[in-house]
Amino acid sequence: MLAEAQAELYKEGLEHDPAIEVGIMVEVPSAVWLAPRLVEEVDFFSIGTNDLIQYLLAADRNNPRVAHLYEPLHPAVLGAIAEVVNVGRGAGKQVCLCGEMASDPMATLLLLGMGLDQLSLSPLFIPVVRKIIREGNFQTARQIAHDIQQMISVQEIKGYIIERYRDLGLIQLLEMYR
Repeated sequence: MLAEAQAELYKEGLEHDPAIEVGIMVEVPSAVWLAPRLVEEVDFFSIGTNDLIQYLLAADRNNPRVAHLYEPLHPAVLGAIAEVVNVGRGAGKQVCLCGEMASDPMATLLLLGMGLDQLSLSPLFIPVVRKIIREGNFQTARQIAHDIQQMISVQEIKGYIIERYRDLGLIQLLEMYR
């Protein structure tokens, strides 16, 4: 379809960028598992965490009956994000992340350590996320991401992150967010 649109523009003599980058939003589990095939067709991935979490955990965050099950730090969610990042990195493609998870200071060092290239976050959270990135360091972030891959519960993951932020002197930033 993109090639057809470009051909039309060319035929009509209209200016266009024939090398426009094309990416996809990874928002459903099937896109995670097809990432090794999809990466051949795109220039970048953008992981849409709001929908991905909902579909992975069968928990609509807007439904009061199941909203408590919606958990960005669930091991299945983190595993899916890691898979997409690994596929993208392996192919030399950029991997970005958007959704509420990108604005969660508790996830900042973890996401950085997982190797994401960009976070698209709410302007309200830019100062706190920037401060965490500046005061943390990449080696620590990579260690956090590595350690969390071995964990099997949300409680264990959250407890570990809180301890690491406390060790780094960043715990007050988490408390400001809550």
